[in-house]
Amino acid sequence: MRAPAEASYWVAGDPDIVAGLCLTDVAKGKWLTGLLVAPDHRGRGLARRLVSRALCDCDGPVWLFCDPRLVHFYQALDFNPTESLPEALACRIERYNRHKTLVAMHHNRETI
Repeated sequence: MRAPAEASYWVAGDPDIVAGLCLTDVAKGKWLTGLLVAPDHRGRGLARRLVSRALCDCDGPVWLFCDPRLVHFYQALDFNPTESLPEALACRIERYNRHKTLVAMHHNRETI
């Protein structure tokens, strides 16, 4: 995964970094990418807590792309599948979906 210099990064430590995610500005909102949890720390709710905490600092919409198997995980965090994307993300998911299937999801922070 590329790490844009202008992005915000969220990490969790124990004491080493065991989880992280990236939030990049896009179309008056954020694009969440790179949610990763170390294998031996999975299943403890760490990803859920990290995403929830990162969302607290977001104003406006947040988009992400995920494997179809993760849709329920993100729905539990109030993300919903969407086909309405900013142009910059619509182009990306179209390109990504040529090689694998990803689901675009949206979280509207303005309604919370």
